[in-house]
Amino acid sequence: MGADQVNCMQTLDWFVLVGTLAFVVLYGIWRTRNLQSSENFLAGKRDLKWWTIGLSIMATQASAITFLSTPGQGFADGMQFVQFYLGMPIAMIFLVVFVLPIYYNLRVTTAYEFLEQRFDLRMRSLTALLFLVQRGVAAAISIYAPSIILCAVFGWNLALTNFLMAIFVVIYTTSGGSAAVSRTQELQMTIMMGGLLMAFFMVLNKLPEGVDMSEAWNLAGVTGKTQALDWSFDWHDRYNVWSGILGATFLFLSYFGTDQSQVGRYLSGKSLRESRFGLLFNGFIKIPMQFLVLSVGVMVYVFFQFNPSPLYYNQANRAKVVGTPLEAPFQRLEARNDSLFLVKQSVLKDYLAGRQTGDEAMQQKAGAILVSIDKERSDLHTQAENLVKQTITGGDAKDKDYVFIHFILNHIPSGLIGLMLAMIFCASWSTTASELSALTATTVSDIYRRSIAPGRDDTHYFRASRITTVLWGVFIMVFATYADLFDNLIQAVNMIGSIFYGTILGIFFTAFFLKKVKGTAVFYAAVVTEAIIMYLFFMVDKDAYLWYNPLGCGLVMGISWLLQTLYLDKR
Repeated sequence: MGADQVNCMQTLDWFVLVGTLAFVVLYGIWRTRNLQSSENFLAGKRDLKWWTIGLSIMATQASAITFLSTPGQGFADGMQFVQFYLGMPIAMIFLVVFVLPIYYNLRVTTAYEFLEQRFDLRMRSLTALLFLVQRGVAAAISIYAPSIILCAVFGWNLALTNFLMAIFVVIYTTSGGSAAVSRTQELQMTIMMGGLLMAFFMVLNKLPEGVDMSEAWNLAGVTGKTQALDWSFDWHDRYNVWSGILGATFLFLSYFGTDQSQVGRYLSGKSLRESRFGLLFNGFIKIPMQFLVLSVGVMVYVFFQFNPSPLYYNQANRAKVVGTPLEAPFQRLEARNDSLFLVKQSVLKDYLAGRQTGDEAMQQKAGAILVSIDKERSDLHTQAENLVKQTITGGDAKDKDYVFIHFILNHIPSGLIGLMLAMIFCASWSTTASELSALTATTVSDIYRRSIAPGRDDTHYFRASRITTVLWGVFIMVFATYADLFDNLIQAVNMIGSIFYGTILGIFFTAFFLKKVKGTAVFYAAVVTEAIIMYLFFMVDKDAYLWYNPLGCGLVMGISWLLQTLYLDKR
């Protein structure tokens, strides 16, 4: 995606993009213009209805990574990633029954405040620090994702692009705190859902005459793109039914039950009832929404069966091959890719003709050839990635995250490009704003107010909250510069979360369900567990990361119970 794509952005696109984003910023500042206390800044006015809570929770999740990386996931691997969300409804039901009442009865500002009341200040501080580390890194990735667009279109410096991407989020979050986050997310979610539906129907509209949604879905199914459920059990397989229901359920329990970026959304509810409905709304809408996002990627895959596409989508990395000894073999791979495309057009005609006439033998023969062509193209793509990998220092040669950007910039009419980019920017802002708000609330409430500067007046903490928001904004802008070290952005966020979430969830589950366990036992259990999980992730198997969530939770609960029962109770 080099300089040849700059011209894709017309005046109308700029008007739509800038106008939409300016409206979001001004709307957030206007809706929270009378904010005057640190409590309202950190937790909002606790007056939100369930639909605002639900949309805010969904907007926090639906980052730009969702709209950039997930279609690429669908393009490359089909619908299997939807299995990751199978455990969400289970987690939401558990939380509304067991966890929300505890938070509401205690009227806490952050989830970690509860841990001091249950255990001690040391546990509150440890868990808050674990959250700050993993959420700070995740926030940086959520900024990096839309920065890909500007870097790809204009060739800007990544650090400068990250600054331009984050500065407006920092402005309205610093202005209105948690309340500004929730109010702007209503608007942002509307823009995102509208853009998502538009993208889906735009791809369908661009398919050849006679290829409707049913035909397109059937064609994608020939190469296995539409298979959503995999019932086989494999510890090393990232996505199957079992990892989704068992492993991901624990990830969602920790994310929604203990991560302040989510807890802060529903603690702003007008009542326990409103918060419960908001969480349940999110839990049961998320799977259809994710199915739709992946379907966009699958339809883009079908679109490129009938339209030429590059063998390798990250044109910035592709340009690095030019002028090197690897350019000639790369060009040979591209030439073979072009030849396969021409062959595929003839086979597609046979397949569609077989569908129209009901000729099963013709369909099966053409389908088998399509599978063979798809496999060969996949092999060519892997070889191209390996060649690119030899020319780059740092970063990753994989290009899944560039597929949807390529489609937007090259195959969508002027004006709609601006709206699609605004959708992606809004997604980034909604997530980053929630993360900034959560990082600020945790830093000020759990660390600064409690351990560093206790006993100051509210004006001091209000000012400290705004300063902290700016400092976290600077951190994520700097760290975002290195986010391209990850393979696929949406997997990177889930991987980073899984390193810490199991331990954090284990601490909370111990607090909820093991009443006899005290702070000292769970503290040492958490430290030991986190060391074990990090060793397994970095030294043994990264692909099994979803299973580290239940493993971490179980280890904390088991070790803390043993320490309390066998040692501490006998002292």
